[in-house]
Amino acid sequence: QRTCLQMSLIRGTDLFGYVGIEAILDQMKRKTMKAGFEFNIMVVGQSGLGKSTLVNTLFKSKVSRRSNYEEKISKTVKLHSVSHVIEEKGVKMKLTVIDTPGFGDQINNENCWEPIVKYINEQYEKYLREELCVNRKRRIPDSRVHCCIYFLPATGHRLRPIDVEFMKRLGKIVSIVPVIAKADTLTIEERQEFKERIRHDLVANGIHVYPQKEYDEDPEDHILNNRIRENIPFAVVGTDKEHQVNGNKVLGRKTKWGIIEVENVEHCEFACLRDLLIRSHLQDLKDVTHNIHYETYRVRRLTESNMDFGELGLPTWPLENGTRDKCESESHL
Repeated sequence: QRTCLQMSLIRGTDLFGYVGIEAILDQMKRKTMKAGFEFNIMVVGQSGLGKSTLVNTLFKSKVSRRSNYEEKISKTVKLHSVSHVIEEKGVKMKLTVIDTPGFGDQINNENCWEPIVKYINEQYEKYLREELCVNRKRRIPDSRVHCCIYFLPATGHRLRPIDVEFMKRLGKIVSIVPVIAKADTLTIEERQEFKERIRHDLVANGIHVYPQKEYDEDPEDHILNNRIRENIPFAVVGTDKEHQVNGNKVLGRKTKWGIIEVENVEHCEFACLRDLLIRSHLQDLKDVTHNIHYETYRVRRLTESNMDFGELGLPTWPLENGTRDKCESESHL
């Protein structure tokens, strides 16, 4: 470590001109790397759209598995979550992937989004209970859904009624990122026309997808997010197969016309999706979840006229005299 005198000479200031406030960045980095990160991502779409493959391609790990035949023909939506710890250059991230087998696979898909809405709200409720405990944990486990990737089939037409109904409801409680699955089944022209129709349908139906304009914090964010909004929904291709292209190994899908390179922006928009979810907006997705969606849920729960604090296992106190009832035992907390 450099001495105080060396630091002052390096900075061209006198010994008393340097305080060392910038060192807090190193402190925060060490503390965060030691604690690690949590990121919870939900994938929603009918069977056969490559949800598991895309997630595995995104994180270059076997973090999600394909549903078996029994799950595919399930008559109800059953949520399945799996967690993995991924480490890269000393940074650890606990990644939880929530799959929704059975969604959109039935002839009658009425209200098939209800189990998903229930699950998301249950995670908010779990976090709220931990926050309100008298003896809170030093770090509250975070199982809240930070992002929902919604898979649209590459029909080339418009949004289906199930797409509209799902995104209208879920867009109010979680950040939704829509993607066109298996986009290599469309030509470049068909893909562009399909994307434009989808953007028109999103606006026409008042559907809000991430990133929303009202959450842009400054002009720089607004410029970056505008570019992202212009590309939504992302036309993606996922695969775990490697091929040789010009002497280099690339992730891609081999067809009789050639190899579709997953990470080549001229072939698909997988790289744009990865940048959004991991490299540029991962922390923002977590912030929006906590500051917008969870906060909305928290305020609603705490202001409900029939709110029962006993239901949450908490002590109650009458505001008029400022006295607080004590729990009979710590088991009530």
